[in-house]
Amino acid sequence: MNPVSARPERTVLRPDLARIADWIEPGSRVLDLGCGDGTLLAWLRDHRHVRGAGVEIDDNYVIACVQRGVEVIQQNLEDGLAMFDDKQFETVVLSQTLQSMHRTEHILREMARVGRHGVVSFPNFGYWPHGWAILRGRMPVTGQMPYSWYDTPNIHLCTLRDFEDLAAKLRLRILERATFNNDREVRVMPGWRSTLAVYRFASE
Repeated sequence: MNPVSARPERTVLRPDLARIADWIEPGSRVLDLGCGDGTLLAWLRDHRHVRGAGVEIDDNYVIACVQRGVEVIQQNLEDGLAMFDDKQFETVVLSQTLQSMHRTEHILREMARVGRHGVVSFPNFGYWPHGWAILRGRMPVTGQMPYSWYDTPNIHLCTLRDFEDLAAKLRLRILERATFNNDREVRVMPGWRSTLAVYRFASE
């Protein structure tokens, strides 16, 4: 076996990534921002014949992408997406990274510029135990937000309604939404009961 081409044959995606994969057309072009170790792009390549590229800043993740055979560009997302043309991709994904961006509106506008559709996911600050923690005088620490207040990378936390209001302001048309609590999809009272939200949108 060639060690360069060896890769896991049956990667099981997290439920939120599996839903994102369901929203992506086979054979389409995908840009994954903050792509991590390239798990999603590798799965889409192997199962949906997607032509994908990732943007990642972490050295170890970039190496992992290369080992998976995933095309990756090492760059800070805060610098924008100027290297990509308008509507170069069918879908642009920003998974569990939006809350750590300093220029939130800018990255969403850039996603709408370079992609026909955008997909974002983020921790839901409206999850009811978060409110209970604040009433007790503490910042919430949960599985989806495991950091203490002094070392968290999360600088822009929001609820489902907060994101939907921002999307309307930026003229992003929300096409689909999925919400999760750990590995379970939440369909009833998602604003209170979900820990993670995933949205698919198009620019108007």
